[in-house]
Amino acid sequence: MHQESGNGMEKEFTHFDEHGNAYMVDVAEKDVTQREALASGRILMSDDAYRAVLGKKVKKGDVFTVAQVAGIMGVKNTSALIPMCHTLLLTNAKVWFETDDEARSITAFCRVKCEGKTGVEMEALTGVSVALLTVYDMCKAIDQRMEIGEIRLLEKTGGRSGHFFRETAGRS
Repeated sequence: MHQESGNGMEKEFTHFDEHGNAYMVDVAEKDVTQREALASGRILMSDDAYRAVLGKKVKKGDVFTVAQVAGIMGVKNTSALIPMCHTLLLTNAKVWFETDDEARSITAFCRVKCEGKTGVEMEALTGVSVALLTVYDMCKAIDQRMEIGEIRLLEKTGGRSGHFFRETAGRS
């Protein structure tokens, strides 16, 4: 089974055998390297919800603190949520937020680090996703029309594939 990469070269799917059966990739022969990934995502909300978050007026509590902890918990539980992810011994996970008053949006960022044989991209993406879902959960009584999107990998280092850096806000 193959997929087309963005550069015209074919890459094999790595989670299927020659019979189409799913399996976890064997990383036993890979080198242990420093691995790091940074992901982001954004939630758009109404003016009322946005002001409530910034003013710490949401009845369920401090949205940023709860979402930060939830995002880190998501990072730590990625292999339980995504079937083919390896369980990793993480060395660091950090979740933080930036606000945009004009867009009434909150952008979540998640950086994850480990020393290992496989990357931490899925952990960073899961951390962002869980953090944003927590923001939604905490604010849904104020605004059920919130939109979560733009979840993406911004950067990754370590491993055979080397350094990846997203240069633009759009897909590249």
